[in-house]
Amino acid sequence: MTYSSDTNAIADAAADVLIEAREVLAGGFRPYERVRVRRAGEDVETRDLLRAGPAVAVLPIDLAREEVVLIRQFRVAAQLANGKGDLVEIVAGHVEENEAPPATARRECIEEIGVAPELLIELFTYLTSPGISDEEVTLFLGIVDASRAALAPDAREASALLRVSIDAALSALAHRRDATVVFAPTLPPMP
Repeated sequence: MTYSSDTNAIADAAADVLIEAREVLAGGFRPYERVRVRRAGEDVETRDLLRAGPAVAVLPIDLAREEVVLIRQFRVAAQLANGKGDLVEIVAGHVEENEAPPATARRECIEEIGVAPELLIELFTYLTSPGISDEEVTLFLGIVDASRAALAPDAREASALLRVSIDAALSALAHRRDATVVFAPTLPPMP
C-alpha cells in the first residue's frame, strides 16, 4: 500500500488501457454495451455498461423565501430495489446532443417545475455509478422564485411539486439513514 500527502496522488487519472471491442447489447431509452478492455500487462476483461452520457441536476432554491423546490417522481428501479418507487427528487435530466449543460439545466427547470432559474451556479460534476454506467452529472444550484413554481399540466414523470423550507430539506437529508431521501443527486457527497 502506498501513502502520500500529495493531492495529485488521490486525483482520478487516465488509465493505461486499450479498448479492444465494443458491442451494443440492447438499444432503447439508453444503450447497453459490452466492452472488451486490456489494461497494461493484463488479460482482456469484459465489462457491461449502460451508456447514459451527460446529465444535469439542479437544486432549485428560493433564498428570499428560504425554500427549495422538489418534485416527486415514480422510478421503477427504486420500486424494485426497496419498494419505495415514489421518490423525492431535485430537477434532473439528460443533456441533449449539441446542448450545453447550463442550457439543459434551464430547460429541465422549465419542464419540471415551471420556472427558469434567475441564476445558475455550477457546483461540481460527478459520475453517478461508474462501475456500471458512464452517466456524468453536472450539479447546479438554481436561484428561483418558488412562488412561480408549478407542475406542468402535461407532466409525464413528475406527480407532485413540493415547496419545503431549507431546514426541512436539510433535516430529511440528515435522516437519510432512515431512508427519508434516497435519490443520489438529491444527496450531497459524504466527507
